[in-house]
Amino acid sequence: MLARLKTFTLLGIEAMPVDVEVDISPAAMPKTILVGLPDAAVKESTHRVERAIVNSGFVRPQDRIVINLAPGDLPKQAASFDLPVALGVLAGSGQLSAERLEDYAIIGELALEGQTRPVKGVLSIAIEAAKDKKLRGIVVPAENAGEAAVVEGLDVIAVETLAQAVAFFGGAIEIDPAPSRLEQLFEQFSAYDVDFGDVRGQESAKRAMTLAAAGRHNLLMVGPPGSGKTMLAKRMPTILPQLSAPESIETTRIYSALGQLPAGQPLMARRPFRSPHHTISDAGLVGGGSPPAPGEISKAHNGILFLDELPEFNRKTLEVMRQPLEDGVVTISRALRSSTFPSDFMLIAAANPCPCGYRSDPRRSCNCTPPQIEKYMGKISGPLLDRIDIHIEVPAVPFEDLSTSTSDGTTSEQMRADVVAARGPQQERFKVGPVRYNALMTSRQVRKYCELNKTCQMMLRHSVEEMGLSARAHDKILRIARTVADVAGDEKIEEMHLAEAIGYRSLDRDLWT
Repeated sequence: MLARLKTFTLLGIEAMPVDVEVDISPAAMPKTILVGLPDAAVKESTHRVERAIVNSGFVRPQDRIVINLAPGDLPKQAASFDLPVALGVLAGSGQLSAERLEDYAIIGELALEGQTRPVKGVLSIAIEAAKDKKLRGIVVPAENAGEAAVVEGLDVIAVETLAQAVAFFGGAIEIDPAPSRLEQLFEQFSAYDVDFGDVRGQESAKRAMTLAAAGRHNLLMVGPPGSGKTMLAKRMPTILPQLSAPESIETTRIYSALGQLPAGQPLMARRPFRSPHHTISDAGLVGGGSPPAPGEISKAHNGILFLDELPEFNRKTLEVMRQPLEDGVVTISRALRSSTFPSDFMLIAAANPCPCGYRSDPRRSCNCTPPQIEKYMGKISGPLLDRIDIHIEVPAVPFEDLSTSTSDGTTSEQMRADVVAARGPQQERFKVGPVRYNALMTSRQVRKYCELNKTCQMMLRHSVEEMGLSARAHDKILRIARTVADVAGDEKIEEMHLAEAIGYRSLDRDLWT
């Protein structure tokens, strides 16, 4: 007897449909054959399925069982085929009616006693299942139900055991679909426990971070150890607009496919903040492996990638990040296939001004020689530096600011208000096309939206010639000036906007030229 079920497998972060075909025929010796390009985890599933069937009170067929996972040229990975294979064996042996199986996709791992265990990538699988008009819903382990229920228009049936799944498909019991709690999840998990009000002093750095968040500009902070660079960076997500539902689902898919969703949290409601160590490899940063898996830049999608001690990173590792910085996606190519992962992130980097770190600290002496400083800062390549819009110095905090019992500095709420106000004109300005922020403006858009009066033109010309800035830095200044004007609520770029923007490129001459 032949039974056919619908399930899915993950390829990167994408879910691909798979048909599970189970054929049971008489044979002198019982034997189970699994075909369809399974990996080791899938091959081992036959032993788990056999014991789960017996320990759940059913009979293992003493016949020849052939299990085909179609299409045959698609690699099958992970243990999510346990539940559909077990149900297929029971349906093929006549212990389960196969009529209802056609209406649902089925995924899940089984324990030896028949309990279901959670699997990776359920959100991507639910999204693909919702696109199939022939499917009414999806059957998943109980621990994955909240994650799958995020997708609307799909009945999510949560089962805790193989016996419960058999009873549902046999019509013995009815299981209500898991409810979608999208608004409740956002309300529960979107709050932050850090605030810019915790940062003493550094008001000029807070201003730069407000501009960076408003125009989606990449930011580099240079300062001595202990000046608050990491503290400032960790608070950047608190001033960005809240994740929209589509952005949250995009980000959650990545963490779901990697099995890295926080426990009890089926949805990412806060913008991710990733801070990899400087010993990270190329594959760890941009993704890789076989099959390809997302790296840190994809985990930072719709959020922040913070690279602390930037000159300590391997130069080759940093260079592979240049293309994703501009395109917002990264493609990992292998001999048989390639995978594309989203990587639309905002880069924040921090660096010491010299090897010892105290070159700009008035309270500590620096013994680094000019060649040492030049070699240290030269680890950051010019092409990568050109893709970082705003460069600021973060000086050591004076004792007076540290010793005050109360802080009257700018808070995240105040900074977020400026960011949200500045993003309104950008949404109106970039209604059509892929560009959504000032930092991503093309050269043609820079000429259109960053017009300067004669006084500003003279100021910019003098600065470019005096500081020896490149053509790319020239356009960066105009984009930053446009953001400064948007934060101020001004339609045109004025002298004060341009002067502030030029100030954020002064480190080009001081440290790298």
